[in-house]
Amino acid sequence: MRRITWVLAIIMSVALVLTGCGKKDAASVVKDLNDVADRLESKQGTYQGSGTMTLYTGEQPQEYKVEVWYKNPSYYRISLSNVQKDITQIVLRNDEGVFVLTPSLNKSFRFQSDWPDHQGQVYLYQTLVQGIVSDNNRQFVADGDNFVFEVAANYQSSALVRQKIWLDKKSYAPKQVQVSDSEAKVVVNVKFDSFTFDTDFTKDSFDMQKNMSTGTPSKSTVAEVDENGNPVSAPEEGENTQPPVAAELGDFGIVEPNYVPEGVSLKDSNKIEGSKDQAVLLRYDGIYQYTIMEARPLDRAVSLTPGKLWYMGFAFGVLSGDDLQTLTWTNEGIEYRITSANLPVDEMVKVAASMQEQSGK
Repeated sequence: MRRITWVLAIIMSVALVLTGCGKKDAASVVKDLNDVADRLESKQGTYQGSGTMTLYTGEQPQEYKVEVWYKNPSYYRISLSNVQKDITQIVLRNDEGVFVLTPSLNKSFRFQSDWPDHQGQVYLYQTLVQGIVSDNNRQFVADGDNFVFEVAANYQSSALVRQKIWLDKKSYAPKQVQVSDSEAKVVVNVKFDSFTFDTDFTKDSFDMQKNMSTGTPSKSTVAEVDENGNPVSAPEEGENTQPPVAAELGDFGIVEPNYVPEGVSLKDSNKIEGSKDQAVLLRYDGIYQYTIMEARPLDRAVSLTPGKLWYMGFAFGVLSGDDLQTLTWTNEGIEYRITSANLPVDEMVKVAASMQEQSGK
């Protein structure tokens, strides 16, 4: 009897050990993710990641190099670099506000907002964790060295429906994210080359002037706007700077979008006479009516465009207006504005994305 009892004890002990070493299920991984998120909210919480983001929104895929830095409590630095055009845009959050910087153009926006608290991005760790934790219908598998979740997408665009997230089994660092539309077509794919927690940042890592100097040595000025994009204070007289190349620029031509909503066609296109910014206007009519204005502002350092910070996938822009909405963004020194009373914002973004591969003609 004692021998049988002893054998049973050994079997139970081995079973307990095997259970402890067993595969993790979704619930245990979610619990661990909550713990990682809590550590990021601690005094020393930081992370740094880099990778490649590919957008499949146009006729040809577009690649962007992405860098993301985070430091508790609310410091962010996101760098988006267009691989084909070698243009970098930086989104920065520090104690002074939220900045959208284009160093090569010496151009800055400043917003007083809580971004990205309610505007998650596919490359932000907090957004990915929140997406996994909040979806009670999440799908989960363990695949090699990764935990893979498939959950609902929760981004600004209603066209983004589902997302698949690969996490490293040991560190829970993100390795890949795929976001799909309603037809299960991958629209956004992010592959991280590296992602580390507990990163040491220098004192000026999140400084606006420091980050502006990465692209140009010239002086920059900043337009400050409130949470709705309305100007808080205008720059003092004489503060603006104008790059010397501005006077040498010729006509940049007209950039026409590859994407036009079904039931819509180009009505006409005209140069705006007397415009110092070499502006042109394209008018579209049909089911939706909208205009596209293209200009090359002589003053690249300051913009007082009212609106809310709006992530378009390939860049950050400004969305302004209520009944009549305008989406504004800058690409290669050209400022674009799509204005409409009935074109949905998702459609505006599609039109904007289709213009990134074009050159003036």
